[in-house]
Amino acid sequence: MNVQTRPDAFSLQRRKPGGGTAPLSQWGFANETDRLTDVLLGSPRFLRHMATSSLSRKHLREAPCNVQVAQAQHKDLVAAYEHFGVKVHIYEPEPELPMQVYARDSSVMTPYGAIITAMANWWRRGENYAAIRHYEKLGIPIYDMVTAGTFEGGDFDVIEEGCVLIGCGGARTQEEGARQVAQWFEAEGWEVRLAFIDEYYVHIDLMVVPVAPKLTAVCLACTEPGIVDWLKGKGHEIIDVPFQDTMALGCNFMSLGGDRVIAPKSSQALIGQLRARGFEVVGVDMSEISKTGGGIHCMAQALKRVP
Repeated sequence: MNVQTRPDAFSLQRRKPGGGTAPLSQWGFANETDRLTDVLLGSPRFLRHMATSSLSRKHLREAPCNVQVAQAQHKDLVAAYEHFGVKVHIYEPEPELPMQVYARDSSVMTPYGAIITAMANWWRRGENYAAIRHYEKLGIPIYDMVTAGTFEGGDFDVIEEGCVLIGCGGARTQEEGARQVAQWFEAEGWEVRLAFIDEYYVHIDLMVVPVAPKLTAVCLACTEPGIVDWLKGKGHEIIDVPFQDTMALGCNFMSLGGDRVIAPKSSQALIGQLRARGFEVVGVDMSEISKTGGGIHCMAQALKRVP
C-alpha cells in the first residue's frame, strides 16, 4: 500500500506529542451523540463464557451463557444497526479471541484516529493486534498506543465535543494508563475528568452513557455524586437508570444520533423514559450474551459520526 497517495492511510505516528493533531476527514467523531454512520463490531463465532468480571462469574456459577442463543442475539443486534442505516464492520473472528465480541475494549476511536488500548486480561491482549490489523484494512490511522498501564475502551466516555470522562477502576483500567490517555487529550485542548470507580462496575460505560446533546443516562445509585454534579454543571439533564437495571447492563446502550437508540430490551425504565421524550428506541434481547460480561455499548466501537 502506498501511504503517500492516501491522506488518512494507516500510520503509527499520527499523534503530535505537543497536541494540535489534525482531525480526520473520513473517520472519527466529535461526540458520541451525532449521527452514527459506521460501527465496528466483534464476532461471537468463538465466544466463550469466561470469568472476566463479577457479573460474568456470577452467571458462570448460576446459569452459564448458552452460546448458540447469544450468537442469535448478536445477529439481532446487527439487524438493529442495519435497520437504522448504519454500516456494520465486523472483525475477522479468530478462535484464540473468545471475547472479541466486545469491540469497544481493544481500541478507542477519536477524531484523530484510533487508540490501541492495553487489555488487563491476558486472554484478551491479542484483540489489540486484531484491532491494528482491522484499522490498517480500513485505512484508519493509529493516533497512539497505551503503554503506561492497562486501559480499556469502555472507560473512554466522550461526554460532549472536546470533553471526555475516563473511568479508572484498577482491575481493568489502571490509573497509570488513564493518566497517559488524559495527558494526550489535555494536550489537544480537551477537558478531561477522571472517574475513580469501584472495580465491581468494570467500566464507566456501565454507569454513564450520553444519549443526546446535554442528555445523559446515569445510574445515580452507583455513580459518584461529584461526577453527577459535574455533568449537571455542564448543563446535562440526567436520566436515572435504576441500580438493578444497571447490574443487567441496562445503562449500556448505543446512541445513534437523531433521537435514535439501540437499548437492551430488559431496560424498561430507560426505554420508557426515552420514548416519552420522543426517541425511537429498538430494544434488543441481550439477556444471554450479556452473561459473558458486557452490553450493547461494550460491543460497539463507533468509527464515524456526522453532525
